[in-house]
Amino acid sequence: MSTRTYSDAVDSLNSLQSNAATLEALRASGGRMSEFAIPEMLEYLQRIGYTPEDLNRLNVIHVTGTKGKGSTSAFTDSILRRTKPDWKVGLYTSPHLVAVRERIRINGAPISEDQFAQYFFEVWDRLDNNTTRKFPSTSLKPAYFRFVTLVAFHAFLSLKVDATILEVGVGGTYDSTNVVPKPVVTGVTSLGIDHVSVLGRTLREIAWQKGGIYKECVPAFTVNQPEEGMTMLKERATELRASSFEVITPTADLEKIKLGLAGHHQTQNAALAVAMSRTFLRLHASTTFDDPLPEPFVEGLKRTKWPGRCQSVPDPKSTNTTWFLDGAHTIESLNACMEWLVSPDTALRADTRRSTRALIFNCTGGRTGSALLGVMLAKIGEQLKVHNSTEESAKFFDQVIFCTNVTYSSGTFKSDLTTHAIPEDELAALKTQKDLASAWSTLLPDFPATNIHVLPSVESAVKVIRELEEQCDNEKKVQVLITGSLHLIGGVIEVAGLSDAAL
Repeated sequence: MSTRTYSDAVDSLNSLQSNAATLEALRASGGRMSEFAIPEMLEYLQRIGYTPEDLNRLNVIHVTGTKGKGSTSAFTDSILRRTKPDWKVGLYTSPHLVAVRERIRINGAPISEDQFAQYFFEVWDRLDNNTTRKFPSTSLKPAYFRFVTLVAFHAFLSLKVDATILEVGVGGTYDSTNVVPKPVVTGVTSLGIDHVSVLGRTLREIAWQKGGIYKECVPAFTVNQPEEGMTMLKERATELRASSFEVITPTADLEKIKLGLAGHHQTQNAALAVAMSRTFLRLHASTTFDDPLPEPFVEGLKRTKWPGRCQSVPDPKSTNTTWFLDGAHTIESLNACMEWLVSPDTALRADTRRSTRALIFNCTGGRTGSALLGVMLAKIGEQLKVHNSTEESAKFFDQVIFCTNVTYSSGTFKSDLTTHAIPEDELAALKTQKDLASAWSTLLPDFPATNIHVLPSVESAVKVIRELEEQCDNEKKVQVLITGSLHLIGGVIEVAGLSDAAL
């Protein structure tokens, strides 16, 4: 290649994306595509010049779970940075919202475009220059997520981080992050029951996967879980010879803190982050605290930011418009989203009673859209009663928009947001979006058909919102909920010009 820019790196990375069928098989397997998943990752690691033991220098806090793992990772990162301001703290998460480099952060900020390009092509070239493979089935280059994981390892080692918070991509046992021989601490967030029916796996199977990040002589943490899942996590901790197994519950003091991330469900994630941080600091930095919630921890919890999760963003172009962003994509997470949204602190504030509300929604991955929409509407009804609102759940939204995750009206994606996860024929026919619109009409037969929009792009959806703003008088507020997909949220942030406010 004649140039080695960030754009070149993203284009090269996109060439490694798996197609829709492969991704669906990966989701259904819980991350185990084959018995070679970890051996292949170790092979790639060796080909770029590292041993598994080298990864121990990253001083890893390894986090997995069905829901809340990203938020827990963000809380942990924020706590460590406030407690040890002289440290260099690495954070690896997925997916990204707007730019792929968001996945690799140093002290809370994504690495720069130049840094990403540098580390990306160093990994790329090492794989090109060392093609010796132990397993004939191993491709010359790994798929998208594995490659980014290698880039993250290389970047963190090159930058000599003092601590790394490492979020699992899918599952745990066979995830590409699970090649660190001895993390300092491991933690499993909530196991979502709805994943059992959606993915056709038992809770024991899900817990077995997640518990695979537990390691010999390493403390193992989790939160309250359904009995079947908890039993399996205990068994995994014993089997893998963890040094301890502890179930974390929120304390009364923690409940009183106004966390940087909205939503009552975040208290549990914050509690796990506090426990893992305390143990990490004791083991790695010989730092102990008499106070159950030291002031740096409290400050870290208050100042945690994690875009796209129960996030309210005032529109920088329209003072009367507020965007509510939440990447909820399961039954449980949508319930949590509605608890946050339909409350006096959010959509039911006294100064927003004359609001026009819109929903922008999409879902992928074979999930049943009608079930998700039904859960959403039922929870809205519950919340309106809880808060003694006279509003009707059927009329909570004035406009609903079902669009694809395609960024622009031209049918193209922003390069960082390009996806091969949806079959092209399905995308072109707007099959998912039409199914969602049909489900909405079935759930709410009296909802005006003219207020239901099926659109081919995020840009088309944002255009409807801008037209809605023009129709409202100066006193009327516009509230827009975007949910169902983090990829959708990333597209809205990009197209609506919310990056400075949201990220």
